[in-house]
Amino acid sequence: MPQFGYLCGVSLCAFCGRHPVEARWRPFCSERCKLQDLARWADGSYRIPAEAVAGEDEHDGHEPQKDEPPE
Repeated sequence: MPQFGYLCGVSLCAFCGRHPVEARWRPFCSERCKLQDLARWADGSYRIPAEAVAGEDEHDGHEPQKDEPPE
């Protein structure tokens, strides 16, 4: 079912898009939507598409000095 909150000037939740935004949880409607959005970022569901770089390694090429602890 389409949501038409934007026609009335009402901001809808950035996660579910069904409920008006609560000032306390802005830009979400509730703590539940806020936490579900955070969980999607944490588990890698949200990704920015990019092309793989040839020859890119796990480290940045910096080797720790004898006095410097490994990262």
